[in-house]
Amino acid sequence: MQITRQADYALRAMLYLARMSDEQKAATSQIAEEKRIPPSFLAKIVSQLSIAGLIHTSRGARGGVSLARPANEISVLEVIEAIDGPIALNACTFSQADCPFGPECPLRPLWCESQDELIDRLRHTTFQQLIDKQK
Repeated sequence: MQITRQADYALRAMLYLARMSDEQKAATSQIAEEKRIPPSFLAKIVSQLSIAGLIHTSRGARGGVSLARPANEISVLEVIEAIDGPIALNACTFSQADCPFGPECPLRPLWCESQDELIDRLRHTTFQQLIDKQK
């Protein structure tokens, strides 16, 4: 499994915003330049993150982008799912009916358990924790 480039860019942009003070707003051009994200790609990402309620956007001379909630309340999982949708290691993890081998398949439990562990880890990792690890 590999997250999309779009999700990776979204995570980088969110980390950038998480490092700012609560009162600050960042210009998307500034984020794009510093995080090496193509501006047109970032515009789409910002739109998706805004729809998901993870960031606030405002236009104008004092406009910009900021987190919608404190960094310690936003998980990595929320961002990935806002961009890529639900995480799935294999199609059979959504439904046993998608497994051609049915209940006898020895791999499905492994995929399901591994997926659950990954999701749990991403759900419990906040942007504040990531920032604190870098200090």
